[in-house]
Amino acid sequence: MLGVCALLLVVAPVYSSADSDTHRPRHDTNLEIYKRLFETKRKDQLNALKNLVELNDINQQYKIIDIMLKGLFKVLEDSRAVIVAANLQPDDPFPLDDKIKEAYSHVVENTAFFGDVTLRFPRIVHHYYDRNADWGSLLRWGLSFCNLTGVFTGGVHQHVLTLMSQELGITEKSPDFINPYRTEKDDMLHTAEAFQKVLREEEKRRRKEEKRKEIRKGPRISRSRTEL
Repeated sequence: MLGVCALLLVVAPVYSSADSDTHRPRHDTNLEIYKRLFETKRKDQLNALKNLVELNDINQQYKIIDIMLKGLFKVLEDSRAVIVAANLQPDDPFPLDDKIKEAYSHVVENTAFFGDVTLRFPRIVHHYYDRNADWGSLLRWGLSFCNLTGVFTGGVHQHVLTLMSQELGITEKSPDFINPYRTEKDDMLHTAEAFQKVLREEEKRRRKEEKRKEIRKGPRISRSRTEL
């Protein structure tokens, strides 16, 4: 199940679609090719996430999502650095340089996947996201970037970004906002006692791990010069 983490990867429209074609040619063949590849990647991501949902063990889900989100935002951070260094604008023609193209796809795919995770595990995501200002800044940048790429325009994935943005408070919730993935059972499982129990267990696990690391880093008996 930890293989889910390998699929690391946002967003109510911050910009209108009319703003997104300033630099891009009328028909960007490379972008259209990427959009088809993106659809395949999304299917893989959703299948992996389905396995995580069906795990039906909140403690294991918590641990996996913990690892996954840390990796996801590290990828976003590194990809943003590449894109900024290349002075690539999201509405530029689709990049052809391999390094820039990889960074572009990492931003688009990971932000979309983060939207999926947020909607299916809102309590766990809020636990991490709400207390991490760096993640908030990265995500807002990613949202702005994704909204201008044209990859999400008019597609079902745009709806995921819109709902995720509202769930996290990046944009104001619409009066009819509903998380379609939230169920009554999910509400009971991810609130109050169940969630707090997971947090306590995870905190105990981390403290034990920290103690083990301290023991391993403890003083060692050095060999004398005569022994050397």
